[in-house]
Amino acid sequence: MKKKWLVLTLFLCSTLAAAIAQQHAPQLFADSLVKPRMRIIIDNDFGGDPDGLFQLVHHLLSPSVEIRGIIGSHLRAGDGFDPSKETAANAKKKIEEVLNIMNAGKSFNVYQGSNVALENDSTAQPSAAASAIIKEAMRDDTKLPLYVVCGAGLTDLASAYLKEPAIASRLTLIWIGGPEYAELATPPPGYTSLEYNLAIDLKAGQVIFNQSAINVWQIPRNVYRQVMLPYSSLLLKVKIQGRIGAYLTTNIERVMKMGLKYNFNVGETYIIGDSPLVLLTALQSSFEADPSSSFYVLRPSPLINSQGLYQVNHKGRNIRVYTALDTGLLLEDFLSKLVLFNQNK
Repeated sequence: MKKKWLVLTLFLCSTLAAAIAQQHAPQLFADSLVKPRMRIIIDNDFGGDPDGLFQLVHHLLSPSVEIRGIIGSHLRAGDGFDPSKETAANAKKKIEEVLNIMNAGKSFNVYQGSNVALENDSTAQPSAAASAIIKEAMRDDTKLPLYVVCGAGLTDLASAYLKEPAIASRLTLIWIGGPEYAELATPPPGYTSLEYNLAIDLKAGQVIFNQSAINVWQIPRNVYRQVMLPYSSLLLKVKIQGRIGAYLTTNIERVMKMGLKYNFNVGETYIIGDSPLVLLTALQSSFEADPSSSFYVLRPSPLINSQGLYQVNHKGRNIRVYTALDTGLLLEDFLSKLVLFNQNK
């Protein structure tokens, strides 16, 4: 009899663990008509530009994605947002801060990425994040496609690939980063040739673009700059939505105040440039699923040189380079989900 009870107890515990591991978003729709269509691993430098926090909250409120892990990744050494040497550790703390505010503190697996960039293009930086990517990518017990959505440097995915190249055929990378393609767009005034996210880890970018066969959907600088949230909407539509709305607003206002302190006028819009990661995953079309209201071109993956610029690679595998985003759908969904979340608390 005791043996039967032990077996039953173990079965219930394993069932409960499996349920917890499904990593579902907070319930927004009472009738549960929306189910996960894909798996995602979120990778972002949450201790830096607060646009990543908007992307994180939006993904957490999107029931069509099954979040298999959230990675806090590092910033470039000496970054003004966090000049410490523990930027990945601090990014992980920001994830935990958001989850606690949303009463989802233990609902998701949170990983710390490497605190430093790759030393070269052949040696991985070990991290819990890289190991988690490999483990999820190599699963054979699910048919849900896997997307790694990254709004920062590519250190942890590149490290995962260097440790286990077989992951290349088992996931799609959606990356916010890289400069403009000369034939597609003009750089912004006062631009730097080495784009911000690529500069976080240039070697990692070279691993993914120059060496790997990973399927890439790229949102370069001219495209992620299309997602602009006016301060008026932040005050009227975000700040009023409970603790999480106030939290997001405070983080943007912190940057505005910091800018004024150093005689830099941020103005009255803010680019939430990491949010396309939600648009291209959770908000895909119903039939023949794809981000059908946004536009891209297929082109051979370029080689990235030591200056962070593209070089033509006629032998490169085709990648998607997005040229236009459905910002209306993206912002409407984000603002509506904040209202629903605040109402359903």
